[in-house]
Amino acid sequence: MRILILTHRVPFPQNGGYSIVVCNTIRGLVNLGHEVSLVALNAKKNHHENNDDDKDLLSKINYRAYDIDINVSVIDVAVNLFSTTSFNIDKYYDPEFEKLLIRELRIKDYDIIQFEGLLVSLYLAAVRKASKAKLIYRSHNIENQIWQRLSEQKSDPFKKSYLKMHAKRIKNYELQQLNNFNAIAVFTEQDKNTLLQYGTKIPIEVLPVGINLNHYKPDFSKTEFPSLFFLGSLDWLPNREGVEWFIENFNKDLIDGDLRVRFYVAGNDIPERFDDYDVMGKIFIQGEVDDALEFVNSKSIMIVPLLSSGGMRVKIVEGMAMQKCIISTSLGAEGINYENGVNILIANNYDEFYDAIKLCITDENYCKNIGINARKLMEEQHNVNHVTKKLVDFYQTVDTN
Repeated sequence: MRILILTHRVPFPQNGGYSIVVCNTIRGLVNLGHEVSLVALNAKKNHHENNDDDKDLLSKINYRAYDIDINVSVIDVAVNLFSTTSFNIDKYYDPEFEKLLIRELRIKDYDIIQFEGLLVSLYLAAVRKASKAKLIYRSHNIENQIWQRLSEQKSDPFKKSYLKMHAKRIKNYELQQLNNFNAIAVFTEQDKNTLLQYGTKIPIEVLPVGINLNHYKPDFSKTEFPSLFFLGSLDWLPNREGVEWFIENFNKDLIDGDLRVRFYVAGNDIPERFDDYDVMGKIFIQGEVDDALEFVNSKSIMIVPLLSSGGMRVKIVEGMAMQKCIISTSLGAEGINYENGVNILIANNYDEFYDAIKLCITDENYCKNIGINARKLMEEQHNVNHVTKKLVDFYQTVDTN
């Protein structure tokens, strides 16, 4: 089949959940013999030097990136207060990109056009007019839920009201768009149930995050035990909120208390104010790392303190593939077919996190066994070739009427 993938960001380098999912999907489709094109909005003007893995994938697909300016001024924010839509979505619309997309669709006939996330659904109407392809929406998250849950974590009345307003507007937009596709792919049963509750009438398929397990080669001899770490992009609000909650609640325990373990924070777009959390010999704010998997391998216990969001967290899938002992909220581990205490530890409040950390840092064999079981789960359920085969099977069941 000829398959076009549309993304709201360039998925290179593959250093975040969204980009890892997109690239693994493309890799799986190529491995199955399909012709894949990728058209990406380039909001960050990202022109990085591709590594060997990126170059290999790019050599097998048709690829085009389009620079887009998503900066929003204070005036834009003020004007948007009186609008019925959210600038968090609207800023990804570019009429010139829409024209480019239409030209692309007139040049080549596609069998499948896959919209990776809500932000590229802005171009759905134009695509439908220009193409007879099956239009698939892959929901990485239920976007309005992220904003709603963020609002519930805020004590400031203005911030709470502001986030609720955006949650409502984004939900209205999601509801308008959902049934305009031919089918939807989600990562979790929870997301499928939510979309059904929203009145979605088109087919919905649950397909977990698939990864290339050959890339994940744990080496315990290079792992610092005990050590805690968080890895994730902090330009994503749920990640930032979760790390702040964790550090502010465990600051004393890590510095002067009974949790005698170092805590490392790594990832993209860490705000400068996070430097204030750095405590010599105790808490390390490292920023972006050169090799994410090498960083993961060098630490023993992964912390995922997500308080808002939904969908499946790719970093947990990767951490499990690297045989990490992971302590996560139940929300963070959503969609993964885990068994608490066997292949992950679930902690939803301060006391549960404290007890889990205390247990893990004092029992290395226990940590290793959790990680070994986690890897087995990934091998059984998250092999990218198996997951992508199920996605293609789903494509073939979809009706364009």
